[in-house]
Amino acid sequence: MRGTEMFDLRSADLLRAFTRQLELCKVQPGEQVVILAEPSSRGDYISAAFGAAQSLGAQVLSATVPGGSPAPMPSTHTGAGPGLVSVMNSSVAQDLLKGADLVVDLTSEGFIHAPIQQEILAAGTRIIFVCDAPDVLIRNMPQDGDKERVQAGVDLVRNGSIMRITNEAGTDLTVQLSNSQPEFQVGFADDKGRWDHWPSTMVLCWPEISNGQIVLSEGDILLPFKEYVRDKTTLTITNGHIDEVTGGGEAALLDMFFADSNDKWARYLSHMGWGLMKTGDWFAAAMYGKDDIMGMDARAFAGSFLWSTGPHPVLGRDSYAHLDIGMRSCTVSIDGVDVVTEGRLVEA
Repeated sequence: MRGTEMFDLRSADLLRAFTRQLELCKVQPGEQVVILAEPSSRGDYISAAFGAAQSLGAQVLSATVPGGSPAPMPSTHTGAGPGLVSVMNSSVAQDLLKGADLVVDLTSEGFIHAPIQQEILAAGTRIIFVCDAPDVLIRNMPQDGDKERVQAGVDLVRNGSIMRITNEAGTDLTVQLSNSQPEFQVGFADDKGRWDHWPSTMVLCWPEISNGQIVLSEGDILLPFKEYVRDKTTLTITNGHIDEVTGGGEAALLDMFFADSNDKWARYLSHMGWGLMKTGDWFAAAMYGKDDIMGMDARAFAGSFLWSTGPHPVLGRDSYAHLDIGMRSCTVSIDGVDVVTEGRLVEA
């Protein structure tokens, strides 16, 4: 065998990337790092996370638990984040995660919308969720200054009263920001009790009251389907509820999804916000298999507006009917001041 043909040098890139990620997560010598996986998790990610934790002097343990989601949909990196039944039903698994300083979550869907995650975070555990393709992770490695940028956006939402979203297609949505509990994702988990997602850089909030209409344009994207909008689609919103969806194929698809979910919260808006990930590629969802990525390029794309349906922890709404929908050309303003203008970030 000639030269380097006997070696798979991609593992070296992954080890380097995971080491940088754990450095951003502020892993310290002696800390307890648990790598959580299921049988379908990528073995190269488990190995890279294991090696990275060891290289930083951490005490590392890899735990593989049975797969199986409580959600009535395939676990194909949808973003629903319902967790794993095996963890929810096991006090041993839960205690292991609560005892860790950092959990590297390599499961297909993660636990973002599973109540058990809040219990784990309350114990002080940091969690970093990783599921996208290797080059997506490496291309979108968090950068110095990202946390300050997203925290500035959180401050704007926290201190604001009204967020308004418009676009040339006809979107005009007014959002009440009172008690919307703004959050951010920055791509690493460095604070005690923090969950984050690599890759991601975004500001989001959980409003209760939104009124107006959302008009999807050709080229916007429906997640978790990872399909681009082809027909203009209009959604009429009253007090956070989707009253009507009109348009072509995508309107019919959304209506079918809401009806088939048999979920009373399916037609209610969930979180919304804007992306700040400057390395994001809007077309990534067209370039990979649907089980290769979650689609964070589109969710966190700099200048995009992301809104969702279904679960709403602030209002106590548990739901598996979770859609994320990304829009490219919106203007997003807070109390009349643009943070995004026609799909472009407004930066100081």
